[in-house]
Amino acid sequence: MTTKPRKPWRVILTGPIARIETEHTSEKRAYDYLVAELRLAKQGERPHTQAKVMQWEGGRWWHFETVHAHENPQEPS
Repeated sequence: MTTKPRKPWRVILTGPIARIETEHTSEKRAYDYLVAELRLAKQGERPHTQAKVMQWEGGRWWHFETVHAHENPQEPS
């Protein structure tokens, strides 16, 4: 059995010239980071075009959501 990581949320930012992975302690922190980065990308300050959110559940990483910079991502409520 695999133990749950300390940071069970992961954001993978991708674009034509970059791929960055960050880990977060909560869904809110992951989305705060994602929204800030994609807003900067939309303004042309970052090379990212999308973000994939992953969640650790049941002993493995699961795809939670994919968000594109042009979709005006919002923080979860």
